[in-house]
Amino acid sequence: MDAESLDFLKRLLDTPGPSGFEAAPARVWRAEAEKLADRVEVDVSGNSLAVLNEGGTPRVMLAGHIDEIGLMVTHIDEEGFLYFDGIGGWDPQVLVGQRVRLLTKSGEVVGVIGRKPIHLIKGDEKEKAVKLKDLWIDVGASGREAAVAKGIRVGDPAVLEGPVVELGDGLIVSRSIDNRVGAFVVLEALRLLAKDRPRACVAAVATAQEEIGYSGGGARASAFRLDPQVALVVDVTFATDSPGMEKKELGEHKLGGGPVLTRGSAANPLVFERLVAVAEREGIPYSITASPRYTATDADAIYLSRAGVATGIISIPNRYMHSPNEMVSVRDLEQAARLVAGFVRDLETVDDFVAR
Repeated sequence: MDAESLDFLKRLLDTPGPSGFEAAPARVWRAEAEKLADRVEVDVSGNSLAVLNEGGTPRVMLAGHIDEIGLMVTHIDEEGFLYFDGIGGWDPQVLVGQRVRLLTKSGEVVGVIGRKPIHLIKGDEKEKAVKLKDLWIDVGASGREAAVAKGIRVGDPAVLEGPVVELGDGLIVSRSIDNRVGAFVVLEALRLLAKDRPRACVAAVATAQEEIGYSGGGARASAFRLDPQVALVVDVTFATDSPGMEKKELGEHKLGGGPVLTRGSAANPLVFERLVAVAEREGIPYSITASPRYTATDADAIYLSRAGVATGIISIPNRYMHSPNEMVSVRDLEQAARLVAGFVRDLETVDDFVAR
């Protein structure tokens, strides 16, 4: 990956933006998009759009959600401790002792997640999994008034503290890989397409609120607005090359093994086969995952938009998903961007992706 793209990726990953509060990373994304797209804008749902070759056909939507999981303050007690709930799905075990960045009206406030020390946890309590209600955030406030004086209010979001780390051999670690890397890949694909413009009109979209999008999140709104004939969704999936991962259930997907292509449910079979053909022609390694019911990605909202959208799903193998330290290979990100760009370049005006 070249230095410009890597710098963009790191800035995108480090900028805090949990679901419903994605404005800061979205600004980073749009600033990069301004360098290469014909039109860049943001909508009321928080989706950012970058359009290339407006007026071309067919219309293609490239979606990667830009939100990350986080926390939200639900109560400030008299002693100044903050109680919270999750934005998105957390394993509470990974939160104990973590530093957090609260995003307040007065700026960022650093705190730590507290729990009773192990020395004081007795009997059966040691065997029980900790729950979110057993944890709190300590910002060093002497009481409720002191916490409020820092600008903290109920409803303030927070993310875990921790910058991007490069481990070598092309591996990176960040709290926000799910799914800031999807938003990164679709814009990198647009960067490639801007150098050799396709026939299609292409809209890269950094979608909002996927992690809490039980009714479709921002993807539903952006798909309705764009009315694409075909869409590609870029998200993450479970890497199965670490201990305890069940390949019989999840398939075989390893870091550096290339993007993962989805079959079933929301995945249009003709789009899937076209993705396979492009990958094999371009020498892009890939694996396949089965999704017999739903994908738990933006694709579930997009493929049923309006009269239906032919949708493909491309995923990046990710270790330790929904943890403070998710891990991916930058080579997989590059290969995914090449695959997306190759697919779009192959599109013809007459392609309809209707299985007959």
